[in-house]
Amino acid sequence: MSGKEYIQPKELFDGQSFGFSQVVTSQPGKLVFISGQVAYNSKFELVGESDLKLQAEQALRNVSYALKAAGASHSDVTMMRANIVNLKPEHGEILSGPLSDFFGDNPPSASTWVGVTSLAAEGILIEIEAIAVIGN
Repeated sequence: MSGKEYIQPKELFDGQSFGFSQVVTSQPGKLVFISGQVAYNSKFELVGESDLKLQAEQALRNVSYALKAAGASHSDVTMMRANIVNLKPEHGEILSGPLSDFFGDNPPSASTWVGVTSLAAEGILIEIEAIAVIGN
C-alpha cells in the first residue's frame, strides 16, 4: 500500500533486526483488524505443542490467511501485538526467524510483546493480533 512511512527516530534503537519498526504511519485507507491468532489449524488442532517457534509460525500463517481474506497482505500490516506465555528475553531470538519470514523483504510493522501467565486454552504459548491498512 502506498502512503505508509517507516520512521526510525535517531533517539530510539533500530528494531528491524528484532522484527519490528519503531514507528509506522499510514494515510487514510481501510483498516483491517485481525483478532488474536493462535496455533490452531483449520481442524482446531494445536500445532507445535510446547514449541514456541512452531506455534508462532502457525499463528503467523493464520494471520496471513486472515489478511488474504480481507484483501490485505503482509506489507499492509502496520501493528502487531503478541501475547506470549511466560515471556523471557531468549524468546526474542526464537521469534525473530518466524517474524522475518512473515515480513520477507517488507519493513516489519510496529510491534508490542506482552508477557502473560496463560492464554485462552491449555498449551497455547503465543497469540498474535495484527492491524493492517489497505488502499481506499
